[in-house]
Amino acid sequence: MILQEKKSEIQNSGQQLLFVTGIGTEIGKTVCSAILTKYFNADYWKPVQSGDLDFSDSMKIKNWTGEDTICHPETYRFHLAASPHQSAKEEGIEINLNQFKIPETQNNLIIEGAGGLMVPLNDSDFIIDLIQKLNIPVVLIVKNYLGCINHTLLSIMALHQRKIKLKYLILNGNFPADTEKIIIKNIHQKTKIIKIPHLNEITKEQIGVATKQLEKL
Repeated sequence: MILQEKKSEIQNSGQQLLFVTGIGTEIGKTVCSAILTKYFNADYWKPVQSGDLDFSDSMKIKNWTGEDTICHPETYRFHLAASPHQSAKEEGIEINLNQFKIPETQNNLIIEGAGGLMVPLNDSDFIIDLIQKLNIPVVLIVKNYLGCINHTLLSIMALHQRKIKLKYLILNGNFPADTEKIIIKNIHQKTKIIKIPHLNEITKEQIGVATKQLEKL
């Protein structure tokens, strides 16, 4: 009930809150999050950081979008670069879904998950459970590879079953026409398609160029 009231307040204020997830790992969630953070002039929040603590996703976002970007502290930070439930267990910790609270901010907010929807946080909760708890719309990142259609449609199906709104679907990089056609055909007509070109190198300048190329969202 409290989450529903908070969501209503956010909608009335026009504040944009989005949860960025993907159809798998290494498909460009952080790069796309940087572009969205810059486009919406938003804050950034990574609820769980597993590994790469010396150059975390929050650090990458600041590096790519500018030092003025507000990156809210992670709820959990682990040294092992693995699934969050495994990283947590390695340090004798169990991730508790009730510990996650949306950061207080008047700005737009981009939230980046770990891996895909069914990445486990503990023995019973997954990233999709965190999204459902936070009760905000999703941005689904898709990258072209053999099997991406299957993974995309399964992700869309999972969101639909949980009644989670898929607000944006990002086609990250180049796609064969037939692959793109099948994916677009199987999403809700209210879901907006965003196309982000392949970046040869990830720099602040290239993130800026990609952001300027986005159509009005």
